[in-house]
Amino acid sequence: MNGTGTVPIELQVLGEALRSVAEEMGAVLIQSAFSANIKERRDCSTAIFDERGRMIAQAEHIPVHLGAMPDAVAAVAAHDPAPGEVWILNDPFQGGTHLPDVTMVSRTALGFAVSRAHHADVGAVEPGSMPAESRTLEEEGVVIPPTRLDDAGLESLVARMRNPEERRGDFRAQQAAHRLAEQRVDELCARRGRAVVATAMDELYAYSERVVRQAIARLPDGRYRATDVLETRDRELVIAVAVTIDGDRVVADFTGTDAQHAGNLNCPLAVTRSATYFVVRCVTDPDLPASGGAFAPVEVVAPPGCLVNARAPAAVAAGNVETSSRIVDVLFGALGQAVEVPAQGQGTVNNVTLGNDRFTYYETVGGGQGACPDADGPSGVHVAMSNTLSTPVEALELQYPLRVERYALRLGSGGRGLRAGGDGVVRELRVLEPCRLSLLTERRAKSPRGARGGAAGAVGRNLVNGTPVAAKATLDLAAGDLVTLETPGGGGFGAAE
Repeated sequence: MNGTGTVPIELQVLGEALRSVAEEMGAVLIQSAFSANIKERRDCSTAIFDERGRMIAQAEHIPVHLGAMPDAVAAVAAHDPAPGEVWILNDPFQGGTHLPDVTMVSRTALGFAVSRAHHADVGAVEPGSMPAESRTLEEEGVVIPPTRLDDAGLESLVARMRNPEERRGDFRAQQAAHRLAEQRVDELCARRGRAVVATAMDELYAYSERVVRQAIARLPDGRYRATDVLETRDRELVIAVAVTIDGDRVVADFTGTDAQHAGNLNCPLAVTRSATYFVVRCVTDPDLPASGGAFAPVEVVAPPGCLVNARAPAAVAAGNVETSSRIVDVLFGALGQAVEVPAQGQGTVNNVTLGNDRFTYYETVGGGQGACPDADGPSGVHVAMSNTLSTPVEALELQYPLRVERYALRLGSGGRGLRAGGDGVVRELRVLEPCRLSLLTERRAKSPRGARGGAAGAVGRNLVNGTPVAAKATLDLAAGDLVTLETPGGGGFGAAE
């Protein structure tokens, strides 16, 4: 950065070139994938890392994927992968998040290319590999430690998963993205010079760190505390945080959070870090092109064995999706004492999984977001730790034995206020053959809170044939059964006039 505080043109050009590699990786993965989960919902993420394992450029994909990627790169780098090799992992306690998120890492001329994709099945006890009642990691699917991937290894993996042809196609799509990244980085080095590009990577990392540190320094110093809860059949699980702002640093201390539990809301530390990075970025400079430098001023403290720093062999299927959402809520609750933040959004991604030995369908369903001081909350969106699309009705009905009976806004579910919270959605799916249903949802008992006198959003509801179903449930369905998800609305902001 020069003396005027602007970014030199050459650095901007090289930064955009590296980001374009990450974006093109994502495009290859999405366009080559077989499953609707990746091809239509775009539940995948891609990024470029340097030789030191630092994230330099990412595509605008899934926040919970991207912030947790450095742990995966570190786990693979410890094995000193050779050029031309692709390594694979999904073990949450060795760089992964939860088992359906399968990560690939390969070397480039300047570091590493990384992709992470949510696969529609990885061989769990339930079709779709998002069981509501898992108690150990092994019940959630095939556990892959950092492993060099070759043809024999790929065939061994898909043989242990449902729909092996579709799994093989999605794995090959990830591999294609890595070949593209290696080629594009080689071309960039040939065009600009390897030393020039490597220097630009260092400066891009340092620039993001400087900008975020400057933004943190403008926040009021102090220690801000908040708590929130997750819902289980037996009791509520408490997440507690104390956020300290000290000059240009932020420390998020989760001491006081409940211990890991017997279910699957447990969260690996990498996911907790990812949620924390996301919130800090939101309250500092959300428009900054993300790199690992933005994470450098942020420290996460979490006692080993607690809900947000779980230890093996804990089940974690919902930790990556539901617990990460609540970590975001509790962090915003703490930082909202220092700066203005929106009211709470739906605080869940409403995981619904349907399948049998023939098909596996996984979906996350959008909902209402909290209102801001100057705007109503958006309705029916995937935000916070998710950033996926909805599966289009036409694609869903062509690929699966399912029919979409209704997909509409859940009008009136957003909290009232000077600014109204966004509305949730209603999504009704009729199954056309016997299958299993798994639901992993939140905010079915406690509403998303409003802010500054705004009303809370409506809680969500799950129903099968009109009968309410628990927030977390696995059950058999017969042909003709109707599954209804009514997702939560966002909280309102300010007292209504």
